[in-house]
Amino acid sequence: MGPVLVIGCGLIGTSVALGLSAKGVRVHLRDQNPANVTLAESLGAGVSDPVAEPDLVVVATPPSVVVSAVQFALSEFEEATVTDVASVKRSIVEAIADPRFVGGHPMAGKERSGPIAATAQLFEGRAWAIVPTENSATKSIAMVEQLASDLGAVPRIMTAEAHDRAVALVSHVPHLVSVLTAGLLADADTADLALAGQGLRDVIRIAGSDRGLWVDIIGSNAEQVGQVLDLLADRLDELRSSVHSADGSIAEYLDLGRAGVAKVPGKHGEQPTALAGVFVSIDDTPGELSRLFSDIGLAEINIEDMRIDHELGRMVGVVEVIVKAAVAPTLLTYLIDRGWSAFS
Repeated sequence: MGPVLVIGCGLIGTSVALGLSAKGVRVHLRDQNPANVTLAESLGAGVSDPVAEPDLVVVATPPSVVVSAVQFALSEFEEATVTDVASVKRSIVEAIADPRFVGGHPMAGKERSGPIAATAQLFEGRAWAIVPTENSATKSIAMVEQLASDLGAVPRIMTAEAHDRAVALVSHVPHLVSVLTAGLLADADTADLALAGQGLRDVIRIAGSDRGLWVDIIGSNAEQVGQVLDLLADRLDELRSSVHSADGSIAEYLDLGRAGVAKVPGKHGEQPTALAGVFVSIDDTPGELSRLFSDIGLAEINIEDMRIDHELGRMVGVVEVIVKAAVAPTLLTYLIDRGWSAFS
């Protein structure tokens, strides 16, 4: 891949640039805010020099201006393939007929925004939706697939309608649920919040994301988000009735939730695997977490995921080491034998 121009040096754009630069690709940077370009350049994401004719242009602007930015890039660079990274696709794909344009959306992000939060590894193991238009050239589709693969993502070709429906369900509405839950805490008593644990933090983490960006995202996918919210509202009404009845029927909803969790793909898009947690109490001091991981490595057991919770009033944490269920008993015994305070 030859020179690449990244337009928009926020979290996603700068992460694309960092990843490509790490692969030896010459990347040029452009942003309406010169400070973003300066910061991205200082991070090693690319150069601010103008580019005469890039092979690929990646438009990473806010959703509300993606169409105009893509159209401008197509007219400015007559040979370049142009793609975007916006989280809503239908309105963009319907507005652009040029065969050199291919829609894209990496399913990656953080609750923090801006170039300072960017990382070259942001897309590794993540799905990257590739959404061609009816006119997209085969050569341009292949180039966007290569972009995703070069950044460690898993390219998935899909229609705009399927994409927008899917992200409403797996991204946009979950974000709003997180926001609503966090909003309940705004007027909560401080004494009540002292009981908050890692479970609550897991639910509300994404609620701290960029406000302006999410106003754009939800507005751009309002129809699909509205349909999922209608379904959620119906379920919430049913759940509320079940709770008030206190007849045990809430078990049906708990089982439905467990079934949904089981359907979510595992690491690297693999089929879901039965997992189990081994809990380990550790001192909140330098080197303890490293020592725990070293011992788990000596046991030749792979960590699938992990969570850390901190005890109130004590410099102690509890690490939940998540492994395949079949090896959890072995890990538990091994850690106890190594002197760890472990339990399941």
